[in-house]
Amino acid sequence: MEAAAQKIGPIEVLVNNAANDARHRMEEYSVEDWNGNHAVNLRPYFFSVQFAARGMKRIGGGSIINFSSISYMAGAAGLPAYVTANAAITGLTRGLARELGPARIRVNAIAPGWVLTKRQLNCWATPERLKAQLEKQCLKTHLAPKDIVGGCLFLASSASKMITGQLIAIDGGVVATG
Repeated sequence: MEAAAQKIGPIEVLVNNAANDARHRMEEYSVEDWNGNHAVNLRPYFFSVQFAARGMKRIGGGSIINFSSISYMAGAAGLPAYVTANAAITGLTRGLARELGPARIRVNAIAPGWVLTKRQLNCWATPERLKAQLEKQCLKTHLAPKDIVGGCLFLASSASKMITGQLIAIDGGVVATG
């Protein structure tokens, strides 16, 4: 981030999107596993914002977009550390929106649903799970990575200049309808 800021100037838009959604059982998870999970899924968000906010304050504002997941809203089982980190990302987003708002820095989050990335397709996308997912969604089309781009661009743009502390679920209507 320092090299980028030196080359192109202060960061105006920060998109925090780091995640490891490896499945795990609560009983089998160690302190080291927990710490490692949060070292990927949570810690970089805070320190990336800490760095970027300094430059955003100097230029009079900016936009921070933190990627979360609907997993914690849906009460997803089988990955409790990941679910916890994503709930924390939403809390961090809302707290930092309040803290950074006076500097005209907007902080929002995007919570994707089950986006069929290569990893998801390779690890967990069985025909049965894909069918069950569509049954949960109001919009009966599987999410692709490109479906998340528009929401991110909106939050990065001046079209969202009065939006902060918000979470946008891009999930085909899963969490809105249960």
